[in-house]
Amino acid sequence: MIFLTVGTYPLQFNRLIKAVDAAVGCNLIDAEVFAQTGLSDFRPEHMNFVELMDKAEFDCCFEEASGIVSHAGMGTITMALDLGKPLVVMPRLKRLNEHVNDHQLATARKFEALGHVMAAYDETQLVHRINALGAFRPAKRNTQAQAVSDRISKFLNQVQKNR
Repeated sequence: MIFLTVGTYPLQFNRLIKAVDAAVGCNLIDAEVFAQTGLSDFRPEHMNFVELMDKAEFDCCFEEASGIVSHAGMGTITMALDLGKPLVVMPRLKRLNEHVNDHQLATARKFEALGHVMAAYDETQLVHRINALGAFRPAKRNTQAQAVSDRISKFLNQVQKNR
């Protein structure tokens, strides 16, 4: 089963949901898809879905899925990497009123370049990427926790000096 999630951001992501639903309806996706659609006003016709789910249900779907399709949100990306799940992201775009800026576009590009995700930048790329999920193995993430901790510590020390 492929798990499609758009997260809980208050703006809709109908573009992703519609594209996947249409592909499922045309038998273009080789697996069952279950979707978490968020606050979308679009109701899929060709796949099972829920609007929202609690954390335990979400985690269960995520863990049981053979692959994930999602917006390019950091929570979903890091969860997929932590669980070794293959992930296709399609970034929400500001020009389509899907987000307040294009940070998800930058996130998708960076994580794709690192080999952590496959990215679909529009609907035409989506089906191919979804059908490639089974063969995709995300590159292992190097979190560099010590470097992050050092940067935070340095920042906090500077803030303290400037008081």
